[in-house]
Amino acid sequence: MSTTLTAVSRLAVEVASPIARIVLRHPPMNVIDIPMMEELSQVLAEFEARPDIMAVLFSGEGKGFSAGVDVAAHTPDKVEEMLTKFHAVIRALVGSKKVTIAAVHGHCLGGGAELAMVCDMVYTADDAQWGFPEIKLGCYPPVACAALAALVGQKRAAELILTGRSICGREAAEIGLATHSCSGHPSSIVEERLKDLLKISPAALAVTKKAFYAWDSIHFDKGLARAEKTYFEDLMKTADAEEGIRAFIEKRTPRWAGR
Repeated sequence: MSTTLTAVSRLAVEVASPIARIVLRHPPMNVIDIPMMEELSQVLAEFEARPDIMAVLFSGEGKGFSAGVDVAAHTPDKVEEMLTKFHAVIRALVGSKKVTIAAVHGHCLGGGAELAMVCDMVYTADDAQWGFPEIKLGCYPPVACAALAALVGQKRAAELILTGRSICGREAAEIGLATHSCSGHPSSIVEERLKDLLKISPAALAVTKKAFYAWDSIHFDKGLARAEKTYFEDLMKTADAEEGIRAFIEKRTPRWAGR
């Protein structure tokens, strides 16, 4: 049976048991603002409570997956609420009993890349643009700081986070940030993996996920908590963090003070 949920404005949500689909829908770049974070938390909690749902698929509407978290929400008066709500979504995904899959095309940057990378499986278009550009705004990506090295290795993670450079979907798959890349939209390969999952016991999948991530969960929880603490207590006290966000909003080159 297929049901469509309508109590959201930033997402398109459809359930055809046992598969649930979440489409990020905030044109033109599917920026993840606070209302979208709240909707994601609401929908994920609902899915987690439903035994008829086995897998959750994420994708982006239009030209890309997501350009990341709303830059305007990084200002000192909003940043704590933003990080708290975004990381609640990330923690819900990391702790989910459901199999989570991301289908990526176009831009997949910053918080969008963090959302995709914590899914169990990630399929990306070869020409998708992946990256963590926060450092260019005088900030850093806490989820990537906590989890990226485990996926791609410390040196590759350091390069991506410290330079903010972008990579294509093909390279993202080659280094382990994505599961597989393909020409065109990855929808066809995603559907093949969903067919594979439909042959497997949902109970076995849920328990296997718990066992598979047991070790990583310990480190991720501690790492993200430390990254959040450093963000609030150290980063947000620097003049450069405020300057970087202001410069982006004002569409000018930042003038770094080095403090």
